[in-house]
Amino acid sequence: MTSSPDDKTQALDDVRVRYLVTRAALRAAKALTAPEAKPEKRLETLMECHGALLAARGPGSLLSFGEFRRALKGDLAVLLPDGVTPLDLQGTRIVDQDGQVTEGAFDLDLEQQMLLRMLHKLDGPAAVISDREFQSELDQETVFTLLRKSGEQTVYESGRRDLIRRPAGPVHELTELRLPPLVVDFYRDIPYDSAYEGWWFACPICRWPMRITLRNNAGTTVGAARCWHTPHAEMGASYLFVLPADGVAPQLLPEPAPPRPHGREAVLYPDLGDVPAATPTQGHKALTRGIWRYTTIPGLPELALHDELAARGVKVSLWPGLDAFDLLVEVGSKRGKKTSFKVDIKDYTSARTLADLVHAQEGDRGGADWLVVPDHHGGHVPLLSGVCAKYDMRVATASEFGEMVCEKAGVSWA
Repeated sequence: MTSSPDDKTQALDDVRVRYLVTRAALRAAKALTAPEAKPEKRLETLMECHGALLAARGPGSLLSFGEFRRALKGDLAVLLPDGVTPLDLQGTRIVDQDGQVTEGAFDLDLEQQMLLRMLHKLDGPAAVISDREFQSELDQETVFTLLRKSGEQTVYESGRRDLIRRPAGPVHELTELRLPPLVVDFYRDIPYDSAYEGWWFACPICRWPMRITLRNNAGTTVGAARCWHTPHAEMGASYLFVLPADGVAPQLLPEPAPPRPHGREAVLYPDLGDVPAATPTQGHKALTRGIWRYTTIPGLPELALHDELAARGVKVSLWPGLDAFDLLVEVGSKRGKKTSFKVDIKDYTSARTLADLVHAQEGDRGGADWLVVPDHHGGHVPLLSGVCAKYDMRVATASEFGEMVCEKAGVSWA
């Protein structure tokens, strides 16, 4: 599939404008909602972001400073200049009803970084933008490069597992993980907005520090702890707590959670276990947000699908060839013929951005012939299937894929 140079340039320009507008709005919203920010510093940041937004919109698309501030609490698409299709920005809010920056806004920012950096690599000077703006993506590339450095599959696999299973924890335990020292450096202090009075809580699903907010409930202020990954929060990683006396650890109370699914989706559905206990922030660290979001989060269904297929006697390998793709699944038939499935697992908030990334790469860089998404992104399958079909790739949810493989292997999935 080919496109004219003018079409590619227009598409790249639109991606870049959407990224710069999202980045300016996100940074401004963080300054606007940060309680610790001094008024003069907050105003300085807002003015810088307003200037960056005007530069992205271009000279013919003015927006006053007052309009900019008001728009930060509304639909993100309003900030785009005329002629730029909003796509997933339409209906996206930067600030939620609690006055906090939304999880979806962070995800859109990171995912647009990945797409723009890929276009930058493919198109060179046409996509000039500073590497500092791609820091989250660069962090992830650096980590993977360091893990591959030994050239040994077992070393890479154990290190990758550690990043998935232990995205946060006590410093003395993190330093003992099977990770290169420079990778351990990507564990940082517990984020300010994941802590309350020196305490933090690990999400029961991904184990990363949950987001802490204070809510006004019928005239009473209560605390809320909720996973930064919205699907995890919607599965039940969402809690309230009464504000305790100074120095006392808060105790979480779970909010109502949906019932567990039945049938094939029950196999991979996470078990929340006990209510998370408060952990002191002192002496603990957590992975940077970008590495957690695009290594730990998609790594959970990678490991879960691998482990469930292996438990059923299916031959499956993790990250073969030092991560050419995520899973190599091999199923033998009664006639002795073997069917192989090369699988890439992606967990993107924006289906459109992921589709654009597949299109930019003309398929999968590592040669995967299946794109698998977590069950909670089942709604993404139709759009992704249309794009992936052009590159001889098929798309399925994790449970659909697991059931299909088990059927071919002659074993039961659910």
